[in-house]
Amino acid sequence: MAGVYTVTQINSYIKNMFRQDFVLNHVFVKGEISNCKYHTSGHIYFTLKDESGTLSIVMFASNAAKLDFALQNGMQVEIEGRIDVYERDGKYQLYASKIKMNGEGDLHKKYEQLKKYFEEMGYFSKDYKRPIPRYAKKIGVITAKTGAAVHDIITISKRRNPYISIYLYPALVQGENAKYSIVDGIQKLDELGLDVIIVGRGGGSIEDLWAFNEEIVAEAIFAAKTPIISAVGHETDFTIADFVADMRASTPSAAAELAVCDISVVVNVIEQYNYRINNIFTREVERYRQLVNNYELRIKYLNPVNQVNEKRQIAAQYLDKLDNLMKNKLTKYKNNLSLFASRLEGVSPVNRLGQGYSYTENAEGKNISSIKDVVENDIIKTYVKDGIVSSRVEKADKFELI
Repeated sequence: MAGVYTVTQINSYIKNMFRQDFVLNHVFVKGEISNCKYHTSGHIYFTLKDESGTLSIVMFASNAAKLDFALQNGMQVEIEGRIDVYERDGKYQLYASKIKMNGEGDLHKKYEQLKKYFEEMGYFSKDYKRPIPRYAKKIGVITAKTGAAVHDIITISKRRNPYISIYLYPALVQGENAKYSIVDGIQKLDELGLDVIIVGRGGGSIEDLWAFNEEIVAEAIFAAKTPIISAVGHETDFTIADFVADMRASTPSAAAELAVCDISVVVNVIEQYNYRINNIFTREVERYRQLVNNYELRIKYLNPVNQVNEKRQIAAQYLDKLDNLMKNKLTKYKNNLSLFASRLEGVSPVNRLGQGYSYTENAEGKNISSIKDVVENDIIKTYVKDGIVSSRVEKADKFELI
């Protein structure tokens, strides 16, 4: 019976085989860099590929420090190193000791050409960018039916707004037919009258994302009536679709946040507006209630019956005041009259006659107060208290007052 080996034993055996192979211990390999990652430790991990295959590459920090250029996706390079097995994963890879550039990769060149072409055609212009609706109710999603991208979009969208309607078009996002699948998804969802469409996928190498650089995909995005958010790869990945779309999201998760409003924020805003409206309504009701009360008071005041009664009351008050004034005036005049009567009585000629005085006048009725007022034979009248004495002047003698 053959022996039973552990996984570790098998991986160790294969590793020894690789190390004993003279060719694999010192090889030169050329190809295009993709999926390049610089680790915090200083190591560099990337994939080297050509038309038919891929090879995992590791360059440790000690050798990476000797590079005089930064590795980028799409570069054509020539690598010197050895093929060995990473025993833990049972995976063989090339451990690079030296790397030299061998010109830009074909895909990178094509990408730059397409980017320049569409930019010159005006496809990237802000004038053609449609605004993303603030409160979308229906969104379309074009991505693979499985994977992190669709899961993240649906999860985040439903968390932000449980009432959102999501229309998923399960598209191919990698491979030769991916571009046709994406275009078909855009055209079909564009006919449904959705608020916004998300087109995207998770991260990958430039060849993995190439479907989103295809000319027909860019044309379909530009021609769509529905606003489109492009969410391809990671934050550092840029595709032609990102530039043509109405908005670019750094990741599919970010696209969901841009497309779907947070319902809790909306509810909070509505509650604030409701509170403000209630306050305004309460104040307005109170203001109109005061106005009604004021108008009622004015109506009562302006009522003809009330006005007549008020005028009657005022007239009665004036009559009372006038009566009092008349009485006061009459009393005052009566007192003054009595005073004047007393004074007149004191100077009355009649009263003086009663006191032994007399009054004399000539025939013409003029008072005689001097001997110069009479001549001999003048007829004069003298008034005494009980009659008139008529007499003739015989003589008028003048005397001196002592």
